[in-house]
Amino acid sequence: MKSGVDIHSSSLFCIFHNCFSEIPPEFGLLKVDPYGFERPEDFDYVAYEEFFSRYLVILTRRAIKWSKLLKGNNGIQKSLKVKRYIRKGIPNEHRALIWMIVSGAQANMEQNPGYYNKLLEGEKSDTLVEAIKTDMNRTFPDNVQFRKTADPCLQQTLYNVLVAYGHHNKTVGYCQGMNFIAGYLILITKNEEESFWLLDALIGRILPDYYSPAMMGLKTDQEVLGDLVRKKVPAVAELLDRHGVMWTLIVSRWFICLFIDILPVETVLRIWDCLFYEGSKIIFRVALALIKQHQAFILEATNLPDICDKFKQITRGTFVTECHTFMQKIFTEPGSLSMATVNKLRETCRAKLVAQGSTNNI
Repeated sequence: MKSGVDIHSSSLFCIFHNCFSEIPPEFGLLKVDPYGFERPEDFDYVAYEEFFSRYLVILTRRAIKWSKLLKGNNGIQKSLKVKRYIRKGIPNEHRALIWMIVSGAQANMEQNPGYYNKLLEGEKSDTLVEAIKTDMNRTFPDNVQFRKTADPCLQQTLYNVLVAYGHHNKTVGYCQGMNFIAGYLILITKNEEESFWLLDALIGRILPDYYSPAMMGLKTDQEVLGDLVRKKVPAVAELLDRHGVMWTLIVSRWFICLFIDILPVETVLRIWDCLFYEGSKIIFRVALALIKQHQAFILEATNLPDICDKFKQITRGTFVTECHTFMQKIFTEPGSLSMATVNKLRETCRAKLVAQGSTNNI
Protein backbone atom coordinates (compact mmCIF):
# COMPACT_ATOMS: atom_id res chain seq x y z
CA MET A 1 0.00 0.00 0.00
CA LYS A 2 1.26 3.48 -0.89
CA SER A 3 2.02 5.95 1.86
CA GLY A 4 -0.13 9.04 2.42
CA VAL A 5 2.63 11.23 0.99
CA ASP A 6 2.77 9.20 -2.25
CA ILE A 7 -1.02 9.31 -2.67
CA HIS A 8 -1.05 13.04 -1.99
CA SER A 9 1.77 13.75 -4.46
CA SER A 10 0.17 11.56 -7.11
CA SER A 11 -3.21 13.24 -6.67
CA LEU A 12 -1.67 16.69 -6.93
CA PHE A 13 0.06 15.69 -10.16
CA CYS A 14 -3.15 14.23 -11.64
CA ILE A 15 -5.20 17.31 -10.79
CA PHE A 16 -2.55 19.67 -12.14
CA HIS A 17 -2.17 17.56 -15.30
CA ASN A 18 -5.93 17.33 -15.85
CA CYS A 19 -6.31 21.09 -15.50
CA PHE A 20 -4.09 21.75 -18.48
CA SER A 21 -4.69 18.64 -20.60
CA GLU A 22 -7.18 20.41 -22.89
CA ILE A 23 -4.91 23.34 -23.76
CA PRO A 24 -2.97 23.11 -27.04
CA PRO A 25 0.76 22.91 -26.21
CA GLU A 26 1.71 25.78 -28.50
CA PHE A 27 -0.03 28.24 -26.17
CA GLY A 28 2.08 27.26 -23.15
CA LEU A 29 0.91 26.82 -19.56
CA LEU A 30 1.76 30.34 -18.44
CA LYS A 31 -0.08 32.22 -21.17
CA VAL A 32 -3.48 30.64 -20.60
CA ASP A 33 -5.41 29.45 -17.58
CA PRO A 34 -6.63 25.84 -17.18
CA TYR A 35 -9.77 26.61 -19.19
CA GLY A 36 -8.10 28.22 -22.19
CA PHE A 37 -8.46 31.90 -21.25
CA GLU A 38 -5.44 34.07 -21.96
CA ARG A 39 -4.00 35.71 -18.90
CA PRO A 40 -3.82 39.53 -18.92
CA GLU A 41 -0.43 41.21 -19.29
CA ASP A 42 -0.53 42.45 -15.70
CA PHE A 43 -1.37 38.99 -14.30
CA ASP A 44 0.28 38.47 -10.91
CA TYR A 45 1.87 35.04 -11.37
CA VAL A 46 3.59 35.06 -7.98
CA ALA A 47 0.40 35.77 -6.01
CA TYR A 48 -1.55 33.25 -8.08
CA GLU A 49 1.06 30.53 -7.58
CA GLU A 50 0.94 31.10 -3.83
CA PHE A 51 -2.84 30.77 -3.87
CA PHE A 52 -2.96 27.81 -6.25
CA SER A 53 -0.35 25.80 -4.35
CA ARG A 54 -2.62 26.03 -1.29
CA TYR A 55 -5.77 25.42 -3.31
CA LEU A 56 -4.33 22.28 -4.91
CA VAL A 57 -4.10 20.72 -1.48
CA ILE A 58 -7.80 21.49 -0.91
CA LEU A 59 -8.68 20.17 -4.38
CA THR A 60 -6.85 16.94 -3.64
CA ARG A 61 -8.65 16.45 -0.34
CA ARG A 62 -12.03 17.18 -1.96
CA ALA A 63 -11.26 14.86 -4.91
CA ILE A 64 -10.59 11.94 -2.55
CA LYS A 65 -13.80 12.60 -0.60
CA TRP A 66 -15.88 12.93 -3.78
CA SER A 67 -14.42 9.71 -5.22
CA LYS A 68 -15.46 7.85 -2.05
CA LEU A 69 -18.94 9.41 -2.19
CA LEU A 70 -19.45 8.45 -5.84
CA LYS A 71 -17.91 4.99 -5.60
CA GLY A 72 -20.56 2.36 -6.22
CA ASN A 73 -23.36 4.94 -6.43
CA ASN A 74 -25.58 5.15 -9.48
CA GLY A 75 -26.81 8.58 -8.51
CA ILE A 76 -26.52 11.38 -6.01
CA GLN A 77 -29.44 12.01 -3.69
CA LYS A 78 -29.97 15.46 -2.21
CA SER A 79 -28.84 15.49 1.41
CA LEU A 80 -27.08 17.71 3.93
CA LYS A 81 -23.86 15.81 3.23
CA VAL A 82 -24.06 16.37 -0.53
CA LYS A 83 -24.96 20.04 0.03
CA ARG A 84 -21.92 20.43 2.28
CA TYR A 85 -19.68 18.71 -0.27
CA ILE A 86 -20.95 20.95 -3.07
CA ARG A 87 -20.40 24.11 -1.04
CA LYS A 88 -16.80 23.01 -0.51
CA GLY A 89 -16.35 22.55 -4.26
CA ILE A 90 -16.83 19.86 -6.88
CA PRO A 91 -13.58 18.56 -8.43
CA ASN A 92 -13.44 19.36 -12.13
CA GLU A 93 -13.40 15.68 -13.11
CA HIS A 94 -16.81 15.22 -11.43
CA ARG A 95 -18.29 18.68 -12.09
CA ALA A 96 -20.25 17.91 -15.27
CA LEU A 97 -21.77 14.75 -13.78
CA ILE A 98 -22.83 16.43 -10.53
CA TRP A 99 -24.25 19.47 -12.31
CA MET A 100 -26.27 17.19 -14.58
CA ILE A 101 -27.67 15.16 -11.68
CA VAL A 102 -28.50 17.87 -9.11
CA SER A 103 -30.00 20.27 -11.68
CA GLY A 104 -32.36 17.68 -13.11
CA ALA A 105 -30.69 17.97 -16.52
CA GLN A 106 -29.63 14.31 -16.51
CA ALA A 107 -33.19 13.12 -15.88
CA ASN A 108 -34.56 15.39 -18.63
CA MET A 109 -31.95 14.15 -21.11
CA GLU A 110 -32.70 10.51 -20.33
CA GLN A 111 -36.46 11.11 -20.63
CA ASN A 112 -36.02 12.74 -24.05
CA PRO A 113 -33.62 10.53 -26.05
CA GLY A 114 -32.80 11.93 -29.49
CA TYR A 115 -34.60 15.23 -28.80
CA TYR A 116 -31.46 17.37 -29.06
CA ASN A 117 -30.50 15.92 -32.44
CA LYS A 118 -34.05 16.41 -33.74
CA LEU A 119 -33.80 20.10 -32.87
CA LEU A 120 -30.57 20.38 -34.85
CA GLU A 121 -32.02 18.49 -37.81
CA GLY A 122 -35.27 20.46 -37.87
CA GLU A 123 -36.18 23.61 -39.74
CA LYS A 124 -34.32 26.70 -38.52
CA SER A 125 -35.44 30.27 -37.96
CA ASP A 126 -33.31 32.55 -40.15
CA THR A 127 -33.64 35.41 -37.67
CA LEU A 128 -32.49 33.24 -34.76
CA VAL A 129 -29.57 31.78 -36.72
CA GLU A 130 -28.40 35.22 -37.83
CA ALA A 131 -28.52 36.61 -34.26
CA ILE A 132 -26.45 33.68 -32.96
CA LYS A 133 -23.92 33.82 -35.81
CA THR A 134 -23.41 37.53 -35.15
CA ASP A 135 -22.27 36.75 -31.59
CA MET A 136 -19.95 33.84 -32.39
CA ASN A 137 -16.75 35.85 -32.75
CA ARG A 138 -17.71 38.03 -29.78
CA THR A 139 -17.87 35.01 -27.47
CA PHE A 140 -14.66 34.61 -25.47
CA PRO A 141 -12.21 36.13 -27.98
CA ASP A 142 -9.61 35.68 -25.22
CA ASN A 143 -10.14 31.90 -25.07
CA VAL A 144 -7.89 29.84 -27.32
CA GLN A 145 -10.45 27.05 -27.63
CA PHE A 146 -13.08 29.34 -29.19
CA ARG A 147 -10.83 30.69 -31.92
CA LYS A 148 -11.38 29.64 -35.52
CA THR A 149 -7.75 28.47 -35.62
CA ALA A 150 -8.34 26.04 -32.72
CA ASP A 151 -8.64 22.33 -33.47
CA PRO A 152 -11.29 21.50 -32.51
CA CYS A 153 -12.89 24.96 -32.54
CA LEU A 154 -15.65 25.22 -29.94
CA GLN A 155 -17.55 27.86 -31.94
CA GLN A 156 -19.47 25.20 -33.87
CA THR A 157 -20.39 23.39 -30.66
CA LEU A 158 -21.56 26.68 -29.16
CA TYR A 159 -23.59 27.50 -32.29
CA ASN A 160 -25.31 24.09 -32.19
CA VAL A 161 -26.26 24.40 -28.51
CA LEU A 162 -27.66 27.92 -28.92
CA VAL A 163 -29.59 27.12 -32.12
CA ALA A 164 -31.07 23.99 -30.54
CA TYR A 165 -32.06 25.89 -27.41
CA GLY A 166 -33.58 28.75 -29.39
CA HIS A 167 -35.90 26.31 -31.14
CA HIS A 168 -36.60 24.38 -27.93
CA ASN A 169 -37.59 27.51 -26.01
CA LYS A 170 -39.21 29.77 -28.60
CA THR A 171 -40.35 32.25 -25.94
CA VAL A 172 -36.72 33.05 -25.15
CA GLY A 173 -35.14 32.27 -28.51
CA TYR A 174 -31.71 33.83 -28.15
CA CYS A 175 -30.55 36.66 -25.91
CA GLN A 176 -27.07 38.11 -25.50
CA GLY A 177 -25.50 36.63 -22.39
CA MET A 178 -26.71 33.12 -23.18
CA ASN A 179 -23.65 32.65 -25.43
CA PHE A 180 -21.27 33.14 -22.51
CA ILE A 181 -23.23 30.82 -20.22
CA ALA A 182 -23.41 28.11 -22.90
CA GLY A 183 -19.69 28.59 -23.56
CA TYR A 184 -18.82 27.91 -19.91
CA LEU A 185 -21.04 24.83 -19.90
CA ILE A 186 -19.24 23.51 -22.99
CA LEU A 187 -15.82 24.09 -21.42
CA ILE A 188 -16.84 22.00 -18.40
CA THR A 189 -18.95 19.23 -19.95
CA LYS A 190 -17.09 18.95 -23.30
CA ASN A 191 -20.44 17.61 -24.49
CA GLU A 192 -23.02 19.38 -26.69
CA GLU A 193 -26.11 17.60 -25.49
CA GLU A 194 -25.25 17.88 -21.80
CA SER A 195 -24.54 21.61 -22.28
CA PHE A 196 -27.96 22.00 -23.92
CA TRP A 197 -29.80 20.36 -21.03
CA LEU A 198 -27.83 22.31 -18.41
CA LEU A 199 -28.66 25.53 -20.28
CA ASP A 200 -32.30 24.48 -20.15
CA ALA A 201 -32.03 23.88 -16.38
CA LEU A 202 -30.63 27.38 -15.87
CA ILE A 203 -32.86 29.36 -18.21
CA GLY A 204 -36.00 27.27 -17.89
CA ARG A 205 -36.05 26.61 -14.16
CA ILE A 206 -33.31 28.20 -12.05
CA LEU A 207 -33.47 31.66 -13.66
CA PRO A 208 -37.01 32.00 -15.03
CA ASP A 209 -37.72 35.12 -17.11
CA TYR A 210 -34.11 36.33 -17.05
CA TYR A 211 -33.78 36.02 -20.82
CA SER A 212 -37.37 36.44 -22.02
CA PRO A 213 -38.01 39.52 -24.22
CA ALA A 214 -39.23 41.66 -21.29
CA MET A 215 -36.54 40.29 -18.94
CA MET A 216 -38.99 40.61 -16.08
CA GLY A 217 -37.23 38.01 -13.94
CA LEU A 218 -33.90 39.80 -14.31
CA LYS A 219 -35.40 43.20 -13.50
CA THR A 220 -37.25 41.73 -10.52
CA ASP A 221 -34.14 40.13 -9.04
CA GLN A 222 -32.14 43.36 -9.36
CA GLU A 223 -34.85 45.08 -7.33
CA VAL A 224 -34.79 42.19 -4.84
CA LEU A 225 -31.05 42.73 -4.39
CA GLY A 226 -31.74 46.40 -3.73
CA ASP A 227 -34.22 45.49 -0.99
CA LEU A 228 -31.78 42.99 0.55
CA VAL A 229 -29.00 45.58 0.59
CA ARG A 230 -31.37 48.04 2.32
CA LYS A 231 -31.89 45.47 5.05
CA LYS A 232 -28.36 44.07 5.37
CA VAL A 233 -26.06 46.92 4.24
CA PRO A 234 -28.25 50.03 4.65
CA ALA A 235 -25.43 52.57 4.35
CA VAL A 236 -24.62 51.37 0.81
CA ALA A 237 -28.31 51.47 -0.18
CA GLU A 238 -28.55 55.01 1.18
CA LEU A 239 -25.48 56.06 -0.84
CA LEU A 240 -27.01 54.75 -4.09
CA ASP A 241 -30.37 56.36 -3.32
CA ARG A 242 -28.71 59.69 -2.54
CA HIS A 243 -26.98 59.74 -5.92
CA GLY A 244 -29.95 58.34 -7.83
CA VAL A 245 -28.08 55.20 -8.91
CA MET A 246 -30.28 52.38 -10.17
CA TRP A 247 -29.19 48.84 -9.32
CA THR A 248 -29.51 47.78 -12.96
CA LEU A 249 -26.69 50.18 -13.82
CA ILE A 250 -24.14 48.43 -11.63
CA VAL A 251 -25.20 44.79 -11.26
CA SER A 252 -27.12 43.79 -14.42
CA ARG A 253 -24.07 41.94 -15.81
CA TRP A 254 -23.63 40.08 -12.51
CA PHE A 255 -27.07 38.57 -13.00
CA ILE A 256 -27.35 38.14 -16.75
CA CYS A 257 -23.86 36.61 -17.16
CA LEU A 258 -23.85 34.82 -13.79
CA PHE A 259 -20.54 36.53 -12.92
CA ILE A 260 -18.76 35.42 -16.12
CA ASP A 261 -16.07 38.01 -17.00
CA ILE A 262 -16.81 39.63 -13.64
CA LEU A 263 -15.11 37.19 -11.26
CA PRO A 264 -12.21 34.75 -11.85
CA VAL A 265 -13.14 31.56 -13.72
CA GLU A 266 -12.54 29.17 -10.83
CA THR A 267 -14.61 31.35 -8.52
CA VAL A 268 -17.47 31.46 -11.06
CA LEU A 269 -17.43 27.66 -11.32
CA ARG A 270 -17.55 27.31 -7.52
CA ILE A 271 -20.57 29.65 -7.51
CA TRP A 272 -22.23 27.59 -10.24
CA ASP A 273 -21.65 24.40 -8.21
CA CYS A 274 -23.99 25.84 -5.58
CA LEU A 275 -26.31 27.51 -8.10
CA PHE A 276 -27.20 24.19 -9.71
CA TYR A 277 -27.88 22.61 -6.32
CA GLU A 278 -29.40 25.42 -4.22
CA GLY A 279 -30.94 27.67 -6.88
CA SER A 280 -30.90 31.38 -7.61
CA LYS A 281 -30.55 32.58 -4.00
CA ILE A 282 -26.82 31.89 -4.46
CA ILE A 283 -26.59 34.90 -6.81
CA PHE A 284 -27.89 37.14 -4.02
CA ARG A 285 -25.46 35.62 -1.53
CA VAL A 286 -22.51 36.37 -3.83
CA ALA A 287 -23.68 39.93 -4.50
CA LEU A 288 -24.31 40.63 -0.80
CA ALA A 289 -20.94 39.18 0.23
CA LEU A 290 -19.13 41.40 -2.29
CA ILE A 291 -20.99 44.51 -1.14
CA LYS A 292 -20.77 43.80 2.60
CA GLN A 293 -17.07 42.88 2.48
CA HIS A 294 -16.25 46.16 0.70
CA GLN A 295 -18.78 48.41 2.42
CA ALA A 296 -16.22 50.93 3.70
CA PHE A 297 -14.53 51.12 0.29
CA ILE A 298 -17.85 51.66 -1.54
CA LEU A 299 -18.87 54.40 0.93
CA GLU A 300 -15.81 56.43 -0.10
CA ALA A 301 -17.57 57.17 -3.42
CA THR A 302 -18.77 60.75 -3.88
CA ASN A 303 -20.58 60.66 -7.24
CA LEU A 304 -22.20 58.31 -9.77
CA PRO A 305 -19.05 57.52 -11.86
CA ASP A 306 -17.15 56.88 -8.62
CA ILE A 307 -19.84 54.47 -7.40
CA CYS A 308 -19.75 52.56 -10.69
CA ASP A 309 -15.95 52.36 -10.51
CA LYS A 310 -16.04 51.09 -6.91
CA PHE A 311 -18.45 48.31 -7.89
CA LYS A 312 -16.06 47.26 -10.67
CA GLN A 313 -13.08 47.24 -8.32
CA ILE A 314 -14.75 45.07 -5.68
CA THR A 315 -14.88 42.19 -8.19
CA ARG A 316 -11.08 42.08 -8.42
CA GLY A 317 -8.25 41.20 -6.10
CA THR A 318 -7.39 38.59 -3.51
CA PHE A 319 -10.87 38.37 -1.96
CA VAL A 320 -12.42 36.97 -5.16
CA THR A 321 -9.35 35.06 -6.39
CA GLU A 322 -9.11 32.99 -3.21
CA CYS A 323 -12.21 31.07 -4.29
CA HIS A 324 -12.35 28.62 -1.38
CA THR A 325 -12.33 31.37 1.27
CA PHE A 326 -14.68 33.46 -0.87
CA MET A 327 -17.25 30.65 -0.97
CA GLN A 328 -17.09 30.31 2.80
CA LYS A 329 -17.77 34.06 3.05
CA ILE A 330 -20.90 34.01 0.88
CA PHE A 331 -22.52 31.68 3.41
CA THR A 332 -21.52 33.74 6.46
CA GLU A 333 -21.31 37.44 5.47
CA PRO A 334 -24.92 37.95 4.26
CA GLY A 335 -26.44 36.11 7.24
CA SER A 336 -29.70 34.18 6.91
CA LEU A 337 -31.22 34.10 3.42
CA SER A 338 -33.87 31.51 2.63
CA MET A 339 -35.51 30.82 -0.73
CA ALA A 340 -38.82 31.69 0.94
CA THR A 341 -37.49 35.18 1.76
CA VAL A 342 -36.25 35.64 -1.81
CA ASN A 343 -39.58 34.50 -3.28
CA LYS A 344 -41.57 36.81 -1.02
CA LEU A 345 -39.43 39.77 -2.08
CA ARG A 346 -39.81 38.72 -5.71
CA GLU A 347 -43.59 38.87 -5.43
CA THR A 348 -43.46 42.39 -4.01
CA CYS A 349 -40.86 43.69 -6.48
CA ARG A 350 -42.52 42.09 -9.48
CA ALA A 351 -45.90 43.61 -8.56
CA LYS A 352 -44.21 47.01 -8.23
CA LEU A 353 -42.57 46.69 -11.66
CA VAL A 354 -45.80 45.57 -13.30
CA ALA A 355 -47.59 48.53 -11.74
CA GLN A 356 -44.92 50.83 -13.16
CA GLY A 357 -45.45 49.26 -16.58
CA SER A 358 -41.81 48.12 -16.74
CA THR A 359 -41.82 46.06 -19.93
CA ASN A 360 -39.00 47.78 -21.79
CA ASN A 361 -35.75 45.89 -22.38
CA ILE A 362 -32.77 46.84 -20.24
